[in-house]
Amino acid sequence: MLNGVPHILSPELLKVLCEMGHSDRIVIADGNFPAESVGREAKVVRMDGHGVPEILDAILELMPLDAYVDHPVSLMEVMAGDDVKTPIWDTYKDIVRKHDARGAEAVGTIERFAFYEEAKEAYAIVTTSEMAVYANVMLQKGVVKDEG
Repeated sequence: MLNGVPHILSPELLKVLCEMGHSDRIVIADGNFPAESVGREAKVVRMDGHGVPEILDAILELMPLDAYVDHPVSLMEVMAGDDVKTPIWDTYKDIVRKHDARGAEAVGTIERFAFYEEAKEAYAIVTTSEMAVYANVMLQKGVVKDEG
């Protein structure tokens, strides 16, 4: 345990976050996401028993979002014809607002199959037990700046 580090973050996930550089991406995946097949080239970190919102909040406590792109937070779009509500997206926007001055403006969407393709290039994928559908979120890391 460390002071100032959210307790939900495992040593394995902290190591991954430290290894990531500017513009690297990390996916926080819902329980239906095919993390092992999509993430063959990525580091897959299991966070069973947790949902996406608490992991998103903990990661953004430590990791800045990329200031050089319009949407450093990407959500998987709902497929046309899918009659699905995504109230969890509002929760994500509230969390992003807490950690990034751009708030909901930092959040964009990516078509489902394009999301899978971009996730194949992600540095890491965090698997969760999140049961909400279309609850996957991809973060692009920004520059950590000296606060001194």
